[in-house]
Amino acid sequence: MPNQLSDQSSLYLKQHANQPVEWMPWTQEAFDLAKKLDKPIILSIGYSACHWCHVMSVESFEDSYIASIMNRHFVCIKVDREERPDIDQTYLEAVRMFNQSAGWPLNVFCLPDGRPFWGGTYFPKEDKGQEIVPWPQVLMRIAEHYKREKGELEENANNVVSNLLHANNALSSSENEWDNELLLSSAKSICDSHDDQEGGFTKAPKFPSPMKIDFLLSIRESQAVRLNQKLADKIDLSISTTLSKMACGGIYDQIGGGFFRYSVDAQWQIPHFEKMLYDNALLLSTYSRAYQRFRNPIFKKVVEQSIDWLCHKMADDGGSFYSSVNADSDEGEGEYYLWTYVEIEEILGKEDASKFANAYGITQEGNFEKGKSLPVRKIESEKEINLYTELETRLLNVRENKNEPDRDKKKITSWNALLIKGFVDAARAFNRKDWLKRAIDLNDWMTNNLSPTGSDISSILFENQKLSPLSFLDDFAFWAESLLNLSSISDWVEKGSSRKFIEQAEQITLSAINSFKDTEQCGFFFSKNKKNDPAQVRKKFWYDNATPSANSSLLRICSTLYELTNNESWLKEYKDARKGYPNLCKQAPHGIGHALCSITDMEVGICTITASTEQIDEILIKISQNPYRPIFVSSIENQVNDAMELKIGNKFNEKINDITKSIDMIFA
Repeated sequence: MPNQLSDQSSLYLKQHANQPVEWMPWTQEAFDLAKKLDKPIILSIGYSACHWCHVMSVESFEDSYIASIMNRHFVCIKVDREERPDIDQTYLEAVRMFNQSAGWPLNVFCLPDGRPFWGGTYFPKEDKGQEIVPWPQVLMRIAEHYKREKGELEENANNVVSNLLHANNALSSSENEWDNELLLSSAKSICDSHDDQEGGFTKAPKFPSPMKIDFLLSIRESQAVRLNQKLADKIDLSISTTLSKMACGGIYDQIGGGFFRYSVDAQWQIPHFEKMLYDNALLLSTYSRAYQRFRNPIFKKVVEQSIDWLCHKMADDGGSFYSSVNADSDEGEGEYYLWTYVEIEEILGKEDASKFANAYGITQEGNFEKGKSLPVRKIESEKEINLYTELETRLLNVRENKNEPDRDKKKITSWNALLIKGFVDAARAFNRKDWLKRAIDLNDWMTNNLSPTGSDISSILFENQKLSPLSFLDDFAFWAESLLNLSSISDWVEKGSSRKFIEQAEQITLSAINSFKDTEQCGFFFSKNKKNDPAQVRKKFWYDNATPSANSSLLRICSTLYELTNNESWLKEYKDARKGYPNLCKQAPHGIGHALCSITDMEVGICTITASTEQIDEILIKISQNPYRPIFVSSIENQVNDAMELKIGNKFNEKINDITKSIDMIFA
């Protein structure tokens, strides 16, 4: 059977369409063929920007001998994780059960019905001394084992499926188990894991942790932490160190803006060079919120430069945003971002090159590979940052004449929704109406193109303009959460728009409840109730991964809708959703930062200010001068110079004439 990927909309699948492996997309036809031939399935999952996906593809999947082994003994299915996050997350969880590293490419061996019995991530073509079994040997061992000990593999698969099902509700608890002390213990646990020298919350490789940091920023504003100076100082150290080290390191594109996916070393110096929309959307929010507390000029630089990169390199003409930038170019991984000292000197001249090299770690020998350097920032003062901006621009202009890495131009609903939130948080922190207008325009585009009928949502608009027929909980939850965030300050540029965005968020959330809610136990399933679930399991996902858990987003959505509408049904939804988290707080607080942040904001108190249009400008200036709190500012028609209505949760509601006094009361 020939390779069947040529007519797929996914760029990642098309990248494998001319390989000798007889790849099939995820279809019922593939499973029917595996059952008919009684062959195990190789399920290979990746994404277009992934460096190691490219490495394994070139090494193994383009090798005719290895392809012949795969074709002879297996039915081979290729999946784009960005197109099918339900498949990706389910099998990632399964592979972790085999005590294997779980990442991309993800290669999973399954029974003909899709139940997994073993898997791992990257496998080399040959033995490279890394203690990783070469891919051809893995293939032959699995094929032989399937023929001789199929029953053993079926037993493995049955155990995996049972564990996947058990994990859906294993840690759920009754409502009366919730205690706000869990928030403090979670903050202490996260801070205890912090690398106080280099930042981050794990050993290398290090990934950005925006959800954890957002939680720490939120709980830092609680009265309990304000009265605990030791914990307050530890939280401040964790936030400021991690964000500063990342902003100055190689994980951040110092010349063009935007964060790479992760760093392979503990010092954030050596990244893998793919740039993902979701990372940059989330970090835009985090750095904006952190700036409101710390006033660090490097945080401001990151936000301004990243937005400039997003708008110039990731946006299409219609106002939506592409999904990713490839780690590799024709010259190799990361080559687009590397410089030799000679190049810097030719562009800047000897004197400026020397200054720039000293400030950005550029050396004659190179700080990276093959005599080349990746700029890493050694300066953080506002004066020095401004001093080197013009030199960065000159280098960027030259770099843009090089062959750029490819972009994956599909538009992913959930990731664009995260960017709405990022734009709003940046607009609030820096008083930028133009950034807020970007958020409104992006929401308009999404409404018109990703939910054109208003009754459902499509998860992806592909580059060929085909809409995915699927949608997932992320799409609904991230969009609704971003709409509520947008409503918090949208009256600043469009009078009366806040009500429209709240109503749209309600509509999307009600659709999510109808399509995804577990009617028997707490929580929401990731996919709609349909046949052919991955691994024959309909999953709930409680933990944050590269993006927040959608179940965590729904905590924030329901609590916020209750505060904004006074509808008791939303409070009930919030408390029902919260039942999933007490035991998770005790056992795995590091994995639920977004949920912790959502609960913290509800318990500290969501604030609303209703004022005249003329007052909103001054209110937002005052808000930006204080640490971040969830504050919703809306205008009243025809009200001029009247007292504002200030509400802090359900504990305080009063009319106040003085703007400064009202903001001081919120932050008292």
